[in-house]
Amino acid sequence: MTAHGVSIQLDRCGKTYPNGTVALEPTTLDIARGETVVFLGPSGCGKTTMLRIIAGLEQPDAGGRVRFGDDDVTDTPIERRNVGMVFQSYALFPNMNVAENIGYGLKIRGVPKAEREQRIGELIKLTGIEGLDGRSVDQLSGGQRQRVALARAVAVRPRVLLLDEPLTALDALLRERLRGELNSLLRALGITTIYVTHDQAEAMALGDRIVVMRKGAIAQLGTPRDIYFTPANRYVAEFVGAANIIEAEMRDGRLMLPGGSLPIPNGVTGYVVAMVRPESLSIQPPEQATLTGRVESVSFVGDRQRVSVSGAAARPILIDAPNTLAVAPGERVGIRAAADAVRLLAGEAQ
Repeated sequence: MTAHGVSIQLDRCGKTYPNGTVALEPTTLDIARGETVVFLGPSGCGKTTMLRIIAGLEQPDAGGRVRFGDDDVTDTPIERRNVGMVFQSYALFPNMNVAENIGYGLKIRGVPKAEREQRIGELIKLTGIEGLDGRSVDQLSGGQRQRVALARAVAVRPRVLLLDEPLTALDALLRERLRGELNSLLRALGITTIYVTHDQAEAMALGDRIVVMRKGAIAQLGTPRDIYFTPANRYVAEFVGAANIIEAEMRDGRLMLPGGSLPIPNGVTGYVVAMVRPESLSIQPPEQATLTGRVESVSFVGDRQRVSVSGAAARPILIDAPNTLAVAPGERVGIRAAADAVRLLAGEAQ
């Protein structure tokens, strides 16, 4: 069963409440048909407000417009926008079994029983909850409830699927497993999807593109690789993944640091703010490196060890080293950066 969504366009959509609180700055955003876009950011950054404007649960400030394909739906109520929604709480009907929950939207739309049952069966198979159709929702695990909520949301073949922190209530192991299943399901359905989360791992796994939000505005929009490897500013670099932020003078293509220097492929000179990811650095014998420091701490994290080296820069530098490398606090080490690992950052957003 494959459904197809519509493109979404937000044109200068902002939201200011009567008390003067600005929840969302005027925002323009284009989302392609069938694309999965993740709104990522901390609490209060505006991501849920933007989702609610798309759903029709909030009206944008004067002048803002919302379009689904060629249709201006700014003044269209939620029940006529044909959107599917899944919340953190799932909001399943406790007086209905699994099949009845999935088919509820179809029933109130007058879909004939035979067609209704066929579509329910397709979705039960697609979401991997075979054998649960007659079970009460209070007999389901958290992961099973999440699948039922998703099946119910897509049963009516919505134009847009909206997911607001749907995995947050689950334990870490289940959340990671369902993340992969959800990714496969969204690709199979082909519905235009907006996914709201504060979890960067979810954003990286699920998004065709990620909208990183900060204080009611878009800090960066890009693919997961764009966001991770070429963050637009310091805020994005520090919010998404571990990052070494280095403030230093740059001369002759090198960052000049207390413990030596690092090469950077950029002709800029003067004071700069740069970023380098821990996995892009390696530990070398000090005599073979242009940057040195002393090991401050070593944390074993399973597939690697996180080494903190002080004295090389103004702040300790984090390095992801092989878990077989023998290194101890107090040891003097050299640091080498992979080619093109050091990135200059625009601005110094905190």
